[in-house]
Amino acid sequence: MKMDSDLLHSPAVGLAEEEEPDMNDWKLPLAFMKKRHSEKIEGSKALAQSWRMKDRMKTVSVALVLCLNVGVDPPDVVKTSPCARLECWIDPLSMSPQKALETIGANLQKQYENWQPRARYKQSLDPTVDEVKKLCTSLRRNAKEERVLFHYNGHGVPRPTVNGEIWVFNKNYTQYIPLSIYDLQTWMGSPSIFVYDCSNAGIIVKSFKQFALQREQELEVAAINPNHPLAQMPLPPSMKNCIQLAACEASELLPMNPDLPADLFTSCLTTPIKIALRWFCMQKSAKLVPGVTLDLIEKIPGRLNDRRTPLGELNWIFTAITDTIAWNVLPRDLFQKLFRQDLLVASLFRNFLLAERIMRSYNCTPVSSPRLPPTYMHAMWQAWDLAVDICLSQLPTIIEEGTAFRHSPFFAEQLTAFQVWLTMGVENRNPPEQLPIVLQVLLSQVHRLRALDLLGRFLDLGPWAVSLALSVGIFPYVLKLLQSSARELRPLLVFIWAKILAVDSSCQADLVKDNGHKYFLSVLADNYMPAEHRTMAVFILAVIVNSYNTGQEACLQGNLIANCLEQLSDPHPLLRQWVAICLGRIWQNFDSARWCGVRDSAHEKLYILLSDPIPEVRCAAVFALGTFVGNSAERTDHSTTIDHNVAMMLAQLINDGSPVVRKELVVALSHLVVQYESNFCTVALQFIEEEKNYSVPSPANTAEPGNLTPVRDSPAIPRLRSVNSYTNIRAATTARNLNKSLQNLNLNEEGGPAAFSPGNLSTSSSASSTLGSPDNDEYILSFETIDKMRRVSSYSSLNSLIGVSFNSVYTQIWRVLLHLAADPFPEVSDLAMKVLNSIAYKATMNARPQRILDSGSLTQSAPASPTSKGTHIHQAGGSPPMPSASSSSLTNEVPKPPPREQPATRPPYTPTLGGQAPHSHQFPRTRKMFDKGPEQAAEDGDEPGGHRNYISATLQTGLCDWSAKYFAQPVMKIPEEHDLESQVRMERQWRFLRNARVRRQSQRITQRGVSRLDDQIFINRNPGVPSVVKFHPFNACIAVADKDSICFWDWEKGERLDYFYNGNPRYTRITAMEYLNGHDCSLLLTATDDGALRIWKNFADQKNPEMVTAWQGLSDMLPTTRGLARRVSIYLDRSKQGGAGMVVDWEQETGLLMTSGDVRVIRIWDTEREMKVQDIPTGADSCVTSLSCDSQRSLIVAGLGDGSVRVYDRRMGPNECRVMTYREHGAWVVKAHLQKETEGHIISVSVNGDVRFFEPRTPDSVNVLQTVKGLTALDIHPQANLFACGSMNQFIAVYNANGDVISNIKYYDGFMGQRIGAISCLAFHPYWPHLAVGSNDFYMSIYSAEKRLR
Repeated sequence: MKMDSDLLHSPAVGLAEEEEPDMNDWKLPLAFMKKRHSEKIEGSKALAQSWRMKDRMKTVSVALVLCLNVGVDPPDVVKTSPCARLECWIDPLSMSPQKALETIGANLQKQYENWQPRARYKQSLDPTVDEVKKLCTSLRRNAKEERVLFHYNGHGVPRPTVNGEIWVFNKNYTQYIPLSIYDLQTWMGSPSIFVYDCSNAGIIVKSFKQFALQREQELEVAAINPNHPLAQMPLPPSMKNCIQLAACEASELLPMNPDLPADLFTSCLTTPIKIALRWFCMQKSAKLVPGVTLDLIEKIPGRLNDRRTPLGELNWIFTAITDTIAWNVLPRDLFQKLFRQDLLVASLFRNFLLAERIMRSYNCTPVSSPRLPPTYMHAMWQAWDLAVDICLSQLPTIIEEGTAFRHSPFFAEQLTAFQVWLTMGVENRNPPEQLPIVLQVLLSQVHRLRALDLLGRFLDLGPWAVSLALSVGIFPYVLKLLQSSARELRPLLVFIWAKILAVDSSCQADLVKDNGHKYFLSVLADNYMPAEHRTMAVFILAVIVNSYNTGQEACLQGNLIANCLEQLSDPHPLLRQWVAICLGRIWQNFDSARWCGVRDSAHEKLYILLSDPIPEVRCAAVFALGTFVGNSAERTDHSTTIDHNVAMMLAQLINDGSPVVRKELVVALSHLVVQYESNFCTVALQFIEEEKNYSVPSPANTAEPGNLTPVRDSPAIPRLRSVNSYTNIRAATTARNLNKSLQNLNLNEEGGPAAFSPGNLSTSSSASSTLGSPDNDEYILSFETIDKMRRVSSYSSLNSLIGVSFNSVYTQIWRVLLHLAADPFPEVSDLAMKVLNSIAYKATMNARPQRILDSGSLTQSAPASPTSKGTHIHQAGGSPPMPSASSSSLTNEVPKPPPREQPATRPPYTPTLGGQAPHSHQFPRTRKMFDKGPEQAAEDGDEPGGHRNYISATLQTGLCDWSAKYFAQPVMKIPEEHDLESQVRMERQWRFLRNARVRRQSQRITQRGVSRLDDQIFINRNPGVPSVVKFHPFNACIAVADKDSICFWDWEKGERLDYFYNGNPRYTRITAMEYLNGHDCSLLLTATDDGALRIWKNFADQKNPEMVTAWQGLSDMLPTTRGLARRVSIYLDRSKQGGAGMVVDWEQETGLLMTSGDVRVIRIWDTEREMKVQDIPTGADSCVTSLSCDSQRSLIVAGLGDGSVRVYDRRMGPNECRVMTYREHGAWVVKAHLQKETEGHIISVSVNGDVRFFEPRTPDSVNVLQTVKGLTALDIHPQANLFACGSMNQFIAVYNANGDVISNIKYYDGFMGQRIGAISCLAFHPYWPHLAVGSNDFYMSIYSAEKRLR
């Protein structure tokens, strides 16, 4: 049924008023929407870091082979006249040929020494073949595995041949002798680099590759054939690592322009600035710079390696530009290999880019192997031309008048370009071209601050940016900067290092090696540093000490522990969190740090954080205390006492509201369990014995006389929820397929009195629980066993936990673990189950050493109910045999329960995850818990020794890695929800507009007055008997809970949206529901009568429902039995009344959740902090049946089982907070409602049907109305002054505020007017005049005001 379309589009609702969202919606806080609720708590996937040079290399030897034969030109090249003459900037004809040769050789060596001063240089001038051979073999012998350079100048010999030969001379210089490249490869070995400066040099490169291939093929043949001559030879090196640079292509001659040197290629490679400036002057554009001549260029002041001088600055700019071009054009791995691995190779390749640019202008194409993409047209060359232009234009005045040199604006401009990229770019864009320049700028003090700031902003873009920066080679620069004492760099360096370590934590070793940790220790100790920078410093230190012993030692020496302890109470939560994590990591498996902590009473200082308002901080404190007790050094009495102290402090967090904290708690306690294993084994055995001898009064055994007895005739209670084992709630069958199978199920159930229903296993009494049934003592600690142990021990209630004499510390901790194993949050209980089962396993192994237990039978317990969490410890044993037909209680999937009349045929066995059947079902009834299974061979593979590691190694929560992700993610970006253009924000705006529309339109209807409310707009059969219904305030969605599952219906379309299992144990039931954040991203809270609260998201849409969080809202409730419907049984026989279960009320404005029920307090939870903030004693001896609060007045109204209505002011202390008690009702209060207006009244109703109105300030009721007797359900419409009563006499009466009946509903529409069933629950919509009614015949119907009103 749609809301009447004419109203929705009526002219009255004009566009103007339509589009105004309610401002209050924007102000309302959201609960459970933090990262810890929406993300999986785990670290980010580690990126494989390729930036580290696995094989740094040095070129240690250089062979300079010059074949010039000065004065004799080779026959195969006709030279022009005039022709290029200069070799190494020397004219060979200006002196005697021999002298010229030696001078050129010496000069060439000097030119190379500028780039690699430490190498061994050997010249070979006009050599013979033998001289070249001797030279190469001796250099390779000395260089061992390092690189050798072979420089060949062939200007005085013929061109290389197509057969792969270059030319040298005979002894008397009468002949040219060919030298095969094949031989040269053999002598030079690998790794090598070859430079060929001669015409047609490209031929050599080709031949080189062919010979390299030929070698590989010969080797392959030799490997197969042992008689091959090469087979006995040592393996020659592969030529893959050889690099070649050639002056021109195979078909090209070198340029002969007389203005250029003859060895133009060598000049570009070894004197790049000199040749670049000359070439610049020879271009037409040079005329734009008047007064600059070739002579003037020779006089440029300065040294190449002094960046403050004109020459040095040009060289610096040249390096930056060529590096940048290479980084932008080359594939990353080639860039790493050529430009980062070897200083000389990097210089030669940078200069090779210049050679390509200059020589191409003379129709010559330099060749390299590996080949580079063409770079001569790259835009950065224009920046180079500009820099040269600016420099040269100053030359005349500098040289003639001695004016000061103005530095180039190049670096400042490039930083600006980088800044523009950072501020203006879109999300997905190409990396910034300027990154390598930013690196160069770090060398200059002038621009350093700005460069670091921009670099930090770049790294903040995410892990990809960090990887890019590392691959450019930023690491050594920022490492070196840690030696700087400049205070202004501190915040920037700390930020940059936090980013690097968040992505690649392997840098911890480099930092400690270079004493970098001291830098961060001093930042942490500096109280003038802002908290966020100290946080980053402590994060960096936490990475340095993480599982790295050298780092732990270094930081312990640096006084890290004392520094951290001083900051534990800092107001900045992230700092507190990381200080605790850092402490936890420094003493993890490092005993001297632990004793240092003991001396500073670190554990006692950490206790304060256990009650921190921020859950992540509590979590970090638990982590730190956990590793504090988890040290495996020698035990002394002192250390044992400390461990016990810590354990008892941790035990207090057992009912913390945050599952993240409780998970960490299990891990912390597991450290203790590992330390004191034998003690815990003893306790485990005691509990196991005690559990066998003690039968807990199971809820099932106390059936009420008025009810049918529970179904007890078979161990298998068919369960209809096929959510495979609790953990797997979202994986195996999607909720939607499950829904279909359930629909088919429920249609044939008008059968006998004991028809099955998914909610109540029989329509009679509460679900029979298998707790206490003899079936269960056959598994090692199944969920049921543990639950039973917990409840046995909770008779000596958990409250007596704290502060008992220490000999029972182990018992106390065992109880805490039992309690955590029954935690409503699956991940917590799974972890606790692991720890308990691990110890139970060892205890029983040690108790009966003579027969090693079969692993299978021991360690796989049956999922006897959907909460057996299927994560039991799987040992190495074989998988258990397929169970016989009698094992259906082990499966959670029962396709269809047989009708009761037939003999019970078993459904087929469908194994579920983690639910392999144990061997128990083939054992005789009398078997004791731990004897061996039938026909099972003893397993020798299970050495109990391997087990201790099992528990400590696998138990981790991922909290620290998850917290570290914060530093890897963008910190400076506006969060999406604050970005006005973002999708998230638009969706939110849309929801708020929808809310405003619902409020306005419904208000219009309720203001006209509702005179009838019996138009049935929805009816459907629910999969289980509805026990609680709740309308979504703004969607057309209604949640209907049965005993342990929730069904969502769309009441406008009349279709089912979702049906899923809530996960509560089978002896409990859902007794209350609330929508949290109903105005925005709704979550559903369910409360069960064992005091557990669960919060779900993604329901009723296309995704699978997911549990956001769950916790024990009330700890001391013992679930009580229930009859057909809670209030029916109460009405029939109040002496047997069960109790109220758990009742809640939610305050969105404050984020507070009030909880109460079968307890003597009202407990208030702060969902922001996920902590209990207040316990208000009710002062009564009966349960609380209804809660209603008003945040404006800080009032809470509670209706109680004894008929009293009590008003509490939560601002006052526990003894004086009860401000009013009304005792006018004689019986159980069904509902107490506090109106939200400032003068709002209290309306309360009891099962006897008397409705009373109270004014909170007066002691007596101001009005009384009498409605039907035998009330089972009642709700009050918050806006329309209506209330509806459901009675067990199968009708609903709706009253207005004056007590007049406006509607009586007894029959369903359609269905041949079938009579409605006994009413189990009802609820009004918070805005529309709709009333939802659930009755015991499974039907769910919704009634509304008559159509013309809507």
